Amino acid sequence: MRNYKTIGWKLSASVVAIFLLFMAVFLFMPEAFKEDRHIVWISLAMIVVLIVVLSIFISIINRIIAEQSNEENSRIRRELTQNISHELKTPVTSIQGYLETIISNPDMEASTKEQFLKRCYAQAVRLGSLLQDISILNRLDYGAKMHEYESVDIAALIDTIIKETALQRGVASMAFHNRLPEKVLVEGNYSLLYSIFRNLADNSINYAGEGATITVSATETSNAWKFVFSDDGVGIPPEHLKRIFERFYRVDKGRSRKMGGTGLGLSIVKNAVLFHGGTIAVASEPNAGVRYSFTIPKKARRPKRRVS
Repeated sequence: MRNYKTIGWKLSASVVAIFLLFMAVFLFMPEAFKEDRHIVWISLAMIVVLIVVLSIFISIINRIIAEQSNEENSRIRRELTQNISHELKTPVTSIQGYLETIISNPDMEASTKEQFLKRCYAQAVRLGSLLQDISILNRLDYGAKMHEYESVDIAALIDTIIKETALQRGVASMAFHNRLPEKVLVEGNYSLLYSIFRNLADNSINYAGEGATITVSATETSNAWKFVFSDDGVGIPPEHLKRIFERFYRVDKGRSRKMGGTGLGLSIVKNAVLFHGGTIAVASEPNAGVRYSFTIPKKARRPKRRVS
């Protein structure tokens, strides 16, 4: 920001200096303006000087933007690498600890050994989910193998997710209402569209609280479907709303890890929506649930820039 302020002052000073020079010529060399052609030549000269000055400053600004962009990208990559390393380390360390205990205690009771192996399996599943989510985001970043589009019925997809999550919801006494029309057809990447709704469902199941109700509805426009995915659970504190789509950001870190969350689900949701050319917003109040509103075009669009 300081660089831009400095450049702004220099640019303003340069323009003022050019006009002062022009006025000085007008005041102290009036003979230069006796003929119209002199005025034309002096005006043209001033315009040329202005263009040169502006070109120089534009070049400087572009260079600064490029440098700052590279610095920002490097910072993001460093943070992402650190986060990935930390998230991978937790399940790997846990698995290693349990296995070392089993190996160093050959006479361990079968029930204890079984319990440790189950914990190892749970951590391995979490590790697999984390690697899968990282892979999805990486492919989204670079568009790799994500342009395989097909006609997808979102209503049928939601029915599939309702069946898949029946056991999880049953434990928490949660209902899932599909308020979509009979057919909701969009052209897109099936795995990404599935990831959008499955991650939203998992997020509500894990954090809305016991007895909550999940509802998904949609309205049709001329070229898109507008979806609303909501629950009537505990909601999200307002100070967290601006960051919930960030990678590895968790509102409740302890609860997220306990539930096996990777911290990438909502980031995948946002990026998958953007990838299809849609938009997404979230609204929530404590103890009043959370509401995700997003659009998905009926016809697939290739993203014009890399999704962040």
